[in-house]
Amino acid sequence: MTSSTGHMVRFQPRDWLDHVFEIGIVLKGVDGLLEVVGGVLLLLVARAEISGLVQALTQHELSEDPRDLIASRLLHTANSLTRPGQLFGAGYLLLHGIVKVVLVLALLRNKLWAYPWLIGVLLIFIGYQVYRIVLSPTLGLIALTGFDIAIVALTWREYQRQRVYRVGPAARA
Repeated sequence: MTSSTGHMVRFQPRDWLDHVFEIGIVLKGVDGLLEVVGGVLLLLVARAEISGLVQALTQHELSEDPRDLIASRLLHTANSLTRPGQLFGAGYLLLHGIVKVVLVLALLRNKLWAYPWLIGVLLIFIGYQVYRIVLSPTLGLIALTGFDIAIVALTWREYQRQRVYRVGPAARA
């Protein structure tokens, strides 16, 4: 949406739920940027370097508690990383991150088309996350899925409001 001067109108929160929506969207954007960085690093960093870094990062924790679940899992994953697995992870993170960043920027610029696209993309992610939860539930994945569901609900709410708002006062009467 543009103003009468032709400048882009940024999303403007009108109530506390709009502020929650804006914060959630910004967090999704930051998450997307981190995924892009992670994807690029997976493409550029050799498997041996990844394994060495994870070993250095988990060494202290594992020396205190050799059965530490997270540290053990990270070390196992880094040590068993294959080149195809690394490329898949990089591609997944890059695609996932770029899509999020583009959609978040479009939403913050108040582009109406971005609302249904974000909803659709998040529903696909939620479907995959539910599948992963069924196979191997983790508290983090359950929390992420709950967050995504909340973002979908807030995005739907805001999309409906934006559609009504953009119709104009004459059509709303």
